[in-house]
Amino acid sequence: MKFNLNGKLAIVTGGGSGIGKAISQTFAAQGAKVFILDANLESSQKTAEEIAALKQDAIGYMCDVSNLENVKEVLAKITEYGVPDILVNNAGIAHVGNIEAVMEQDLDRLYQVNIKGIYNCTKSILPHMKIKKNGTILNIASVAASVGITDRFAYSMTKGAVLTMTYSIANDYINYGIRCNCISPGRVYTPFVEGFIKKNYPGQEEEILDKLSKSQPLGRMGNPQEVADLALFLCSDEAKFITGTDYPIDGGFIKLKG
Repeated sequence: MKFNLNGKLAIVTGGGSGIGKAISQTFAAQGAKVFILDANLESSQKTAEEIAALKQDAIGYMCDVSNLENVKEVLAKITEYGVPDILVNNAGIAHVGNIEAVMEQDLDRLYQVNIKGIYNCTKSILPHMKIKKNGTILNIASVAASVGITDRFAYSMTKGAVLTMTYSIANDYINYGIRCNCISPGRVYTPFVEGFIKKNYPGQEEEILDKLSKSQPLGRMGNPQEVADLALFLCSDEAKFITGTDYPIDGGFIKLKG
């Protein structure tokens, strides 16, 4: 079977909803034992239960990726099962606004999750992967890392850091057999996007959804499963010759509109 993850241990941060949930479900379906980390314990455990109902293997944990000690505590529990083969740094938060609209606390909050969260998780897992001389790290960046997007100052800053962290990690650990790549999604229809539209545009949901969809060259938003399928490829042995690379999955946004 292509893209077989049988016997592999995979950690997915922010795995309780949206893109992270789709990645967790897809990896489990391909045979991995998936450890779902999420700041919302209910979400992580519910996703794990849904996976288990399909006779697949997953465990949900509450984890604040911005807290290094919390990350280490959770990783200690996970490594009782063995050395993780895959880390997907998916956890992230968004912010809308230009530099004038971004308050200092907004900047700090995004840094803590989107940048420090990847630092904490990756730094904690690398010693284990180095001993094994094998491992795959996949970071979820954004098209905002590569092109200017209106009113996304703080978010773009953090995703630009995700992109360059990917290059650095790939270069520094290539001799340990550790690969590191990232995915840059365009606009993907997730529960977060749905909630954002309902909160900020009550009564205009359909109109705004149509507008956002048409802003993509393909005329629609992506869906979480499409991102999960790309993540599966990049974390599988079929991609073992790929490292230090960013993969846009954006309906043509960067090249055709960026």
